[in-house]
Amino acid sequence: MKFVLFLALLGALYWLLKSGASVKAMPRDAAAKLLGVAPDADAGAVADAHRRLIARVHPDAGGSAELAAQINRARDAMLR
Repeated sequence: MKFVLFLALLGALYWLLKSGASVKAMPRDAAAKLLGVAPDADAGAVADAHRRLIARVHPDAGGSAELAAQINRARDAMLR
């Protein structure tokens, strides 16, 4: 019984990791537009824009989890 539960947990973990890996990277131009910064903005400007936007749309503040995820992807694309 414990082995079956272990396999189920392992399968669920694999499924979660696999589904997360399929998230596509956002193009830099689209990321800059979403964050409201120039495509060649420095890391400080990107961090400031991200902080300002995420404070408004974070689920803990009554916002959307999907929009917060898009803003996080935009930040990641700009900081690459």
